[in-house]
Amino acid sequence: MKINYKKNFLGTWLVKEGVVTEAQLEEALNNQAVNKNNRGLLGKTLVQMGYCSEEDIARVIAKRAGVPFVSLENYPVDTAAMALLSPEIIKRYKALPIAFSDDGRLIVAMQQPTDIMAIDDLRILTGYDITAVFATDSELEAAIEKYSLGKLDFEQAGDEPAAEDEPAPENDIFPGRQESEESPAVQLANMIISQAVAARASDVHIEPYENYCRVRFRIDGVLHDMMQPPRRMHAPLVSRIKVMANMDIADRRIPQDGRTTLKMEGRTIDIRVASLPTSYGERLTLRLLDRANKIITLEELGVAPQVLDKYRQAINLPYGFILVTGPTGSGKSTTLYASLSALDKTEKNIITVEDPVEYRIDEINQVQINPKAGLTFASGLRSILRNDPDIIMVGEIRDRETAKIAVESAMTGHLVFSTLHTNDAAGTITRLTEMGIEPFLTASSLVCVLAQRLARVLCPNCKKPYELTRDQLQNIPDFPLSSGKEPVKIYRPGGCMRCSYTGYRGRTGIYELLMVTENIQRLILERKSSKEIKKAAVAEGMVTLRQDGLEKVKQGITSLEEVMRVVL
Repeated sequence: MKINYKKNFLGTWLVKEGVVTEAQLEEALNNQAVNKNNRGLLGKTLVQMGYCSEEDIARVIAKRAGVPFVSLENYPVDTAAMALLSPEIIKRYKALPIAFSDDGRLIVAMQQPTDIMAIDDLRILTGYDITAVFATDSELEAAIEKYSLGKLDFEQAGDEPAAEDEPAPENDIFPGRQESEESPAVQLANMIISQAVAARASDVHIEPYENYCRVRFRIDGVLHDMMQPPRRMHAPLVSRIKVMANMDIADRRIPQDGRTTLKMEGRTIDIRVASLPTSYGERLTLRLLDRANKIITLEELGVAPQVLDKYRQAINLPYGFILVTGPTGSGKSTTLYASLSALDKTEKNIITVEDPVEYRIDEINQVQINPKAGLTFASGLRSILRNDPDIIMVGEIRDRETAKIAVESAMTGHLVFSTLHTNDAAGTITRLTEMGIEPFLTASSLVCVLAQRLARVLCPNCKKPYELTRDQLQNIPDFPLSSGKEPVKIYRPGGCMRCSYTGYRGRTGIYELLMVTENIQRLILERKSSKEIKKAAVAEGMVTLRQDGLEKVKQGITSLEEVMRVVL
């Protein structure tokens, strides 16, 4: 069959650009002639036959149309740009705003980037000059589905009464002055929060600078740039969020704190908002807590089976002092909640004193400290002891008084859990001594110390394998080498839409469990250094933080770079 290039412009372009051969094009056209379902879909036929990819075809179309091509799979969409159009408009025009150019134009990925009338409509709707770019149909549809979630139904949650000394936050605190739901500030605020929840972010940072505004999400403990709204959108965005959090929008000179609870698509999200005046305006930090997140179990923490068995034995003792240590943000509270959830709450009276109470657990009495009213960790702990507890959890050991009461409680028949900020398990023992706790009290009350860190888990969709030789691995202290001389395959982060191009999705714990044996008790009484205590614990079988982290690298759970980042 003779190919008529004039009848098929796409085929002509693909052959001239060298994407397919004339023979392949002829075979595809013959296939279309036989298969009536594929008529008019030459590109789809060529892709199905394996002669080219959808991206190859899109690049040729973009080149012939004189517009840039973008791959949305590898393009970080600026949500601030996307918020300029409503979801209905995005779907109607098959056009997704994805970024702002350096010269202030709005970059829009379009299915028909040469449609002048559609571009004019978008320019009027957004107020920006438009730079149209072309993307593959599948990527554009997937991106619109992902980012254009429909009109978000944000409601003020009213299912929970506010504290007696704290007025309930309401979004409509200025009757008659509510912002239009179609205003860019409202859409941008809603979009930032919805994207943060979808990305599993724990915090949102909104920061003003001289010529731009920056929005960052803390995902899995690491901050990521997510968008850069135009500088002119910063003030209305901040005002909108402050109104939502029941803060004073007129006062921009002092730090403020506020809170709100939103219902999004059936999920209840608690948001704590803190403002801070800076040189270029107010910056906001939003702490997000999704009530739908269930309390994680001990099995889900990532503790090695042999370590978990020892820890379970410890937390099921009738009395003693159990400490979980690590830097801020290392997951100590999550471990304590998992530990309490694993205990028998029917036969035991469990009481906690925390600041703040982050997760509510059924059948456990949780006390929120209130220093202004005189309720501190120390005074709360004294009060708890008068309420016949079996198990006590103190959110944090902050001073000598709290430490002393906790240790004495453990010695008088209570099982006490708490946290402390130290670098490793052995360092906890010397820290207690430095806080004024006598070694004989520590030796007789302390059951175990669990030190921990949080490491990001490699995204299973895009992690990339590579090999290290035995010689290379021998230069990494504590790496678990098996017998044989073959290279070891480990993984490094890639980056895809599923993990927001970070290469990681989720976190796991890295643990070091120091059991206080008779030998460790003797070293404590002799006031030995943390180095000597750690050496003795390792000799008794303790797996160090570094060893546990490297074992997770070998298993392909996390990367070598991530373990080196979180473990000294």
